[in-house]
Amino acid sequence: MFLLNTWYVACKAEEIPRDKPLGRTICNERMAFFRGPQGIAAVEDFCPHRGAPLSLGTVCEGKLVCGYHGLEMGCDGRTVAMPGQRVRGFPEIRSYPVEERHGFVWVWPGDKAKADAGLIPQLHWADSPDWAYGGGYYHIKAGHLLMIDNLMDLTHETYVHATSIGQKEIDETPCITKVDGDHVTTSRFMQGLPEAPPFWRMALRGNGLPDDQPVDRWQICHFEPPSHVMIEVGVALAGHGGHGAPADKKVSSIVVDFITPETETTHHYFWGMARQFKPQDAALTASILEGQGKVFGEDTEVLERQQANLTAWPERKLLLLNIDAGGVQSRRVLDRLLAQERAQAA
Repeated sequence: MFLLNTWYVACKAEEIPRDKPLGRTICNERMAFFRGPQGIAAVEDFCPHRGAPLSLGTVCEGKLVCGYHGLEMGCDGRTVAMPGQRVRGFPEIRSYPVEERHGFVWVWPGDKAKADAGLIPQLHWADSPDWAYGGGYYHIKAGHLLMIDNLMDLTHETYVHATSIGQKEIDETPCITKVDGDHVTTSRFMQGLPEAPPFWRMALRGNGLPDDQPVDRWQICHFEPPSHVMIEVGVALAGHGGHGAPADKKVSSIVVDFITPETETTHHYFWGMARQFKPQDAALTASILEGQGKVFGEDTEVLERQQANLTAWPERKLLLLNIDAGGVQSRRVLDRLLAQERAQAA
């Protein structure tokens, strides 16, 4: 059920220490990530000797050492050495293409011959001094498609995030969904709101703007396969052009969402916010990170309980409303790409 010939975020680069591997399951594949001589590598999390997880071992001089009997594994999945043993005939285990970019470690779980580093998303904000970024990670016990649905329909903000980013005008403003090839966009523009919700009032103050005046607000959700959602969000003092307002009249950001399948009912969620106002203000970055972390924590509870219900009642059919268009179109893109991938494999 997962696209395999594509790049997923496996972890943040700082999650992998020098002397220990990191075990992580991606698309039902158990992998061990470690720092080899030429950079980060990934192999099956399976020692060919007795099947122990290699992620329980250590890293020594760029080799992954099994924590059970000391077998040493290279970055290419070949056994390098083992105490008291000749290893020439040891079976090779699978290795995975890995790239470190934008502070993330990306892995290609499919056909190695098709891995193209040029297909990793170009994040214009990641290496620019004009932008600041802060983000985190949640392990969520819900299928990754449920998170895509959640992020491509922000109507839920009024209810799930009532004390932070929600407000009734979201419900009252229709959204527009467009599909351009594999790119799905859902947009909502709100004009002349009496005030911004609490999170955005904090952001306005952080940018030296008044927080008690009418505002225009926008939400533009972009889905790109396999499971990345980038959301342009912000508020501007009313009457200055909304989304297109001058920088000194608004606070705008990109909500960054990398959604990586673990299993059919669990996923890794890498969330964050990139902003283009006061990028050097570390205190503001920390304040936004704290607020955003609470918001996504609220999503986590809803999605995990939703998954539990869907697992308990698999025969139930769900309703599809006009507000679900972004998620529906995103799933259609994935279904089409999955069918193409399977046809090519056959």
